Amino acid sequence: MNALTLIAKTQSLIAAGDIVAAEAALVELADAEGDHALMVVLEQLAPKDILAVIREYDNSKESVVNLLVTPAQFARAVVIEKQYNDQTRTYLRGMVNSVVFREDSDPVEFLNAMGELEGGAEALADYFTEKWSRIEGFARSGTFDAAEDDGDILSESALLASVYAKPRVDEDEVADQDWMQLAWLLRHDCPDLFVEMLLVLRAKARAHDLSPDEETQAEEDNGRVETSDTDRGKATPAALEADEESAI
Repeated sequence: MNALTLIAKTQSLIAAGDIVAAEAALVELADAEGDHALMVVLEQLAPKDILAVIREYDNSKESVVNLLVTPAQFARAVVIEKQYNDQTRTYLRGMVNSVVFREDSDPVEFLNAMGELEGGAEALADYFTEKWSRIEGFARSGTFDAAEDDGDILSESALLASVYAKPRVDEDEVADQDWMQLAWLLRHDCPDLFVEMLLVLRAKARAHDLSPDEETQAEEDNGRVETSDTDRGKATPAALEADEESAI
């Protein structure tokens, strides 16, 4: 099967909601013609189609697509993941952890690729949403002790000065291939992106505390879609295709 035929088949399967079959077709190509052939196809797939496949991360098996997607391709997919309206961020965290911390990869390359795109800091803020107080504590003190919202939140200028200081914990202490290690890498290797992400995270936390109903409505009005029909092998939302260009 040539590349164009496989791309058309993959897109058709994704549009029909059969994500499992779409991934199987890509894996079959890699098995038959090698990783390079799959990388050529991935370069020609739209971000929404790559997202549909890598979002189905299953830690019980290794996905060849997750192993071969490039930092730039991954970043373009991640910034439109919010359109699935996954309130738990479960899929986002699983996807980020499986790709950014894959074997022999450089996580900082993925973080830099996300930082270069509009929406990258927001995607990272979504990833850390449930850990706001501990990320704030890490920014303030260099440890992951939870910070209290005591009115003494660091200003942006103080925050910039703080994050350039060496963290008080070593990476080896938080090398969990999860949110702590990602936060450590952001602060240590991408401090400007860390600050930008934290400012977005603060805004999300304030909006939630002050008016959760209005925040929920705002998210619904922001082009997001429910995930009840998009999880684990079900249809990719049509909104992704319509909004893809504006999202990236």
